[in-house]
Amino acid sequence: MANALFLISGAIAILALFIAAIRFFRGPTVVDRVIAFDALTIISISLIAIIAYTAGRVIYLDVAIVYGLLSFLGVIIVAKYLERGL
Repeated sequence: MANALFLISGAIAILALFIAAIRFFRGPTVVDRVIAFDALTIISISLIAIIAYTAGRVIYLDVAIVYGLLSFLGVIIVAKYLERGL
């Protein structure tokens, strides 16, 4: 039962990844692209967590945590740049 749930959640995450990628490439403003980039990284982190569970490798969760921290810092830097410049 758990494997079926992880398969369904992985399919939903991949669908969300494609939708966010469309917004990233077609976003009319820079702010839309930044929000789509943030959504892409969150979805990627969830996919890494799903892969970590299915592969049975805990080290992938460390990769997801570091990726999340770098993504957070990147979005904050871009937001400060858009607000008033570096």
